Amino acid sequence: MSSEHAPRRRVVITGCGVISPIGLSSAAFWDSLLAGRSGIARIEDFDVSDLPTQIAAQVKGFDPEQYMPRKVWRRIDPFAQYALAAAVEAVDMAKIEIDEELAPRVGVQIGSGYGPSTIQSQVTLGLQEKGARSIGPFTSAASAIDNAAGEIAIRFGAKGPSGAISTACASGTSAIGEAMRWIQYGACDVVLAGGADQSVTRSDIASACSARALSRRNDDPEHACRPFDNERDGFIMASGAGVLVLEEAERAMRRGAPILAELVGYGASTDAYHPTAPHPEGAGAQQAMRGALTDARIDASEVDYINAHGTSTKLNDRIETLAIRQVLGAHALRVPISSTKSMTGHMIGAAGAVEAIVALHTIRDGVVPPTVNCFDPEDTEVNYVPHTAQEHKVDVAMSNSFGFAGHNAVAILRAWKP
Repeated sequence: MSSEHAPRRRVVITGCGVISPIGLSSAAFWDSLLAGRSGIARIEDFDVSDLPTQIAAQVKGFDPEQYMPRKVWRRIDPFAQYALAAAVEAVDMAKIEIDEELAPRVGVQIGSGYGPSTIQSQVTLGLQEKGARSIGPFTSAASAIDNAAGEIAIRFGAKGPSGAISTACASGTSAIGEAMRWIQYGACDVVLAGGADQSVTRSDIASACSARALSRRNDDPEHACRPFDNERDGFIMASGAGVLVLEEAERAMRRGAPILAELVGYGASTDAYHPTAPHPEGAGAQQAMRGALTDARIDASEVDYINAHGTSTKLNDRIETLAIRQVLGAHALRVPISSTKSMTGHMIGAAGAVEAIVALHTIRDGVVPPTVNCFDPEDTEVNYVPHTAQEHKVDVAMSNSFGFAGHNAVAILRAWKP
């Protein structure tokens, strides 16, 4: 997906918000990453006694009333609550006022892999146990995957294009990339873009267990997620949300906005190979990475950090390393590559958005977060940033997201240079 020769406007990031298992704000989330703090623990919200995997990374201590009125949070799924809360933080950080003049130029794009799965489960059980009268008037709206985007648009009065995008585990990155296009080609001046999922439910865990995708280290949750480690045995399901305020650069400069970084590249592809397994040579992943580099108009040798998809599954990690080596060549051995899922677990549709925020922080702070639990790296020549954060000057950061059904999406961020 490239627009190498088309005239386009520059896109900057002026705000970000995070709800995660290791922090309920972007600052708290970042501090936890640098400290190597894990959010993975035994599931306590529902019965797991009959499940092979009994651990996950859940959002803890979240109070929706800090972000939205009671009448709102009671009608929407937790995934939409998380998205709205992250958007509130992002808009506040951006110091942007969406007035009647700006509103038609403000879009919303929120990705999700599973959407409102909690409400969908409740509806099914309610119909079985109590009948049709158990279904409320907002159920149709709240049980749709576009609900988070709709609630954000209502909250801020955003009257430009809005909606949801679902590309499995790549959804958050896909949403950010497509939102960038809206600004580049003039459909919007501002977009609230990101991803959200609340996928730690009994049905979602049971399904992933059936696919043998999850780690079964129930007795050692903090060390269960081991991206790029030879002893990895599966990923960890997680919940959360990440939202960015994307803004046309000249507009952001005119209003004196806090410009955090520039979003310069986006690449997307499809493996067209298997419902759950990646292409054995990482062909789709390579295509997406090369597409993002071409779109950003930079050379692979300019990449200073990669936030890997790094799920901790046998196939994904091996094939992602192969793909990175193929795209970056010898430079792959000089670039720090880390998987923050080792601490957060896999937030599915939220993962790509939250990890783009990680990339943003590496640019601003000159430090890259670690891959914890990488005791025995599969590729000993690659710097997976094991255990401890490392200082690195980062001007260009790449964020990879690869999902079931072969969806691939890659975003590239760069330090802001007017």
